[in-house]
This record gives sequence, C-alpha cells and structure tokens, in this order.
Amino acid sequence: MKILRTDPDRFGIRARLLTLLLPAILGLLALDSWNDYRALENQVQDAYDQSMLEAAHALQSSVAPARDGSLQLNAPAGVQALFGAEPLQKYLHVSLSPLPEAQAQAGNASPGELTLLGGSDLPAPPDASASPVWYDSFHAGHPVRVVALYSQVQDGRGRPFSLRIQVAEGTEPRDRAQAATLRQELIRDARMVLVMVLLVWLGVTWSLQPLERLRKSVLESKHTDLKPLDTSGVPHEVAPLVEAVNQHLASYRDLLEQQSQFLADASHQLRTPLAIMLTQAGVALREKDPEQLHATLRAMVAQIARSRRLCEQLLSLAHASDSAPPAGAPALVDLNTVAREVVLQHLALAHEKNLDLGWADARGEAVDTGAAQETATPVVPVLAREPELHEALSNLVHNAIIYTPPGGHITVTAGSRDGMAFAEVRDDGPGIAEARRAEVFERFHSGGQGAERGARGAGLGLSIARAYARRNGGDIELADAVPGTGLRAILRLPPAAVSQR
Repeated sequence: MKILRTDPDRFGIRARLLTLLLPAILGLLALDSWNDYRALENQVQDAYDQSMLEAAHALQSSVAPARDGSLQLNAPAGVQALFGAEPLQKYLHVSLSPLPEAQAQAGNASPGELTLLGGSDLPAPPDASASPVWYDSFHAGHPVRVVALYSQVQDGRGRPFSLRIQVAEGTEPRDRAQAATLRQELIRDARMVLVMVLLVWLGVTWSLQPLERLRKSVLESKHTDLKPLDTSGVPHEVAPLVEAVNQHLASYRDLLEQQSQFLADASHQLRTPLAIMLTQAGVALREKDPEQLHATLRAMVAQIARSRRLCEQLLSLAHASDSAPPAGAPALVDLNTVAREVVLQHLALAHEKNLDLGWADARGEAVDTGAAQETATPVVPVLAREPELHEALSNLVHNAIIYTPPGGHITVTAGSRDGMAFAEVRDDGPGIAEARRAEVFERFHSGGQGAERGARGAGLGLSIARAYARRNGGDIELADAVPGTGLRAILRLPPAAVSQR
C-alpha cells in the first residue's frame, strides 16, 4: 500500500491564512498610524503657530502715538517676559520703517528703520508682500520658526510708517512634542498589532480545530476500521472533501468484503474436491482388484480435471473482477472470427457428449467451421481486448455443453442488431426460468437443471463472462431460445467503425 506523505516545505492552511491576513492587517495599521501621526503633527504645529500669531497681534495692537507725536510700543509685560529668555529660544523684533510719503514730509530729517523691541538680527522674511508670513530659518545657532506680521500705522503728525513684527521660536519644543506624540502612537500601534496577531492566530487555530480532531480520530482508529468519517463538526467548506473520502472508504470497504466473500467461497469450492480425491486415494491404496483400482484412478483423474477447471475459472474471475484499469488500449477485433475460434476449440468436447455444435457466419452464409477463413476486413468489428472476449464466449459455450442433454443442438452466431454487435450461444437444453436469470450471474451459483451431478460446474462461468463483457463496454443477456425451453446467452458490445479503403 502506497503511503502519501506531506511535503514539509509546503505551506499548511494556518501558514497560508497567516501569510495572507497578517501583512494586510499590518499594512492597514501602518497606513492608519501614518495618517494619525501626520494629523497630530499638523495639530501640534497649528497650536504653536497660533500662540506665536497671538503674540504678534498683541504687539501690533500695542503700537500707538506718544504725547510728542512719535510712535511707541506699550507691550504687555507678560508678552515681554515670555520672549527674550535664551533657554526658551523665543525672540521678538518690532520695527518701524517710514513710507515714501513720510519721507517726503520730513525731508532729510526722516529717520531710517527704527527698532522698537528686540534685536534686529532675526532672519528677514523671504516675502514681504503677504501678511502674515511663516518661514523656517536659523537664529543664534538654532533652527527657528518665524512669523512676520506687516501693517501700516501713522504717528501723531499723520506720517505713515510700515510696522513689522517678527515672532521667532525655536523648533526644539515642537520636535519634543512631536517625538512624544510619535512614541505614544507607536506604543498604541504595537499593542494593536499584538492584539490583532493574537486574534488572527486564535481565530485560525479555532477554525482548524475540527480538522485536527478529524485527523486524530483517523490516526487513533484501527486499520481495519473503515467506518465513515464524522462530518458533524467539520466546516461546510471542508465537508465535500470529507464526503469524498467517505465515498472512497465505502468503495474500499465493499471491495474488501467482496474479496473476503470470494476467498471464503473459493475455499469452500476447493475443499470439496480435495476431500473427494483424498477419499479416492485412500480407497485406491486399499484396493486389491486391478480393475477396481483403475476405475478409482480414472475417477481421481476426472476429479483433478474438474479441480483444474475450477482453479482456472477462479483465476479468470479474479482477473475479470479487477477494478484497476486494464493494461493496454482496446484494439479492433472481429467478433465473428472470435466466435468461430471458440466453436473450433470446443468441437471435441461437444462430440464427446454427442452434441451438435455449429456456427453460423455473420455474413449469412453456411460456412463449415473447419474450412472458414479469416477475412481482411472485420465482419463484426468491435473495440475490445480479444483474449477477454474469447474467455467470455468460451464460458458461454462451455456452459451450454454442460447443461444441454446428449443429442442436443448448440448454435453460435455473430452479427449486428439494433445498433449493437452481438455473439449469441443458443441451445435446446432445459433453459433457466426468467425469475432466476439475475441470480445465476452471482458467483458460485449453478442454475442449470440438465447437467449430470458430476458434470456440473462451480457456477462461475456466467460471472466470468459478464465481468469480461463489462470490462469491454458490453454485457450478457439471457433469453429463451423458443418459448418455454432452451436458452440464448447473448454477448452485446458497442460496434466499431471501420474505414473502407
């Protein structure tokens, strides 16, 4: 018995599911985490930018004319306290620049850019046409985020000035806040990944538990126990596979039962002739009369011949009942020629019993069996295995010879009828009742009534004939030769097409 072993390098169901699910889940979690991080990063940036912009607007509203008409900055103390401290990395710069109209009114006495608060070394904005202007730069050796706010103000004399307010803040606090946010996001995602992996693993394991229980039940069962597998707890996706296995087990169980029955029947059939020969041998050893001794030996020879015939039939039946596909493809066979050869083979046996064994050629001519010649083109072509057809017809003819009384007639014919090729063995013996014709095809069932007790066969002939017929796509039928008497055993096969040259 060939045992199929699994390939350890091949993925199982669990590995396939995990390979499919885990990368997809991890990919979705990574995409979701990235989107969340970007959203939190923007929120952090907006919060810091908003605080810087509020400080700039507070300074803008604090610029007003003094008593002498000049512009002065009355910055809130809280704003000034927050900016300018080096550890905080926050910087302010408020400056005034006279517009052309103010320069024309003041003449040469017009001042240049005037710094009201902070140092003038903050990086200049890249674009002064928009307000507010956000940009990143470096100051005092540190990366800073800067907002520049432009507006137009007038002093007490009505002269216009351009007010520029710059608020700068080091990016280190922002980076720390973003790093903390990223750490929290990674910790949360790691927990989520672990939970998802655990859930997927448990789900796959739970789903495969019925298959694991099924595997254990099969391994724990005895090799002689061929009961169907229980499909009650199997997932419906796997149920068809289990049902197919059950069908295979049922076929195998039926085959084993047939083999066991065949061995039991064969043992019974062989035990009887062996017992008879053993008794005859004992009688021959005690026999003093030479004539009686020769009679006993002749009886032993006849019994040996019947035993030999039984052994040959058992071998033929085992071959015909083999469920494995026959070796070799069917060939084109002339059923008419096979029937003629079978008749020639059994002429001597028929003459010994004083039977008229004849053959009717399929061409409708009266052909002598001893002089008929094979034709180049098959008369009744069929696709089959010639030795098996020969064995099937031989059993039909042999049965007719056994059960036809002396002086009877047996005729073998071949031809085509109703779209089927056929070979028919007709006799005028006692026949078989129609109600019993199905059971005579069973093994070791002798259905004839006309044979002498010692000449009856083992009841295998029709079983062998039908098995070989079915192996070649045909069947055996039984019918009356004439109403109420005789028997026709008909071998039917699908015809084969023959190309005409």
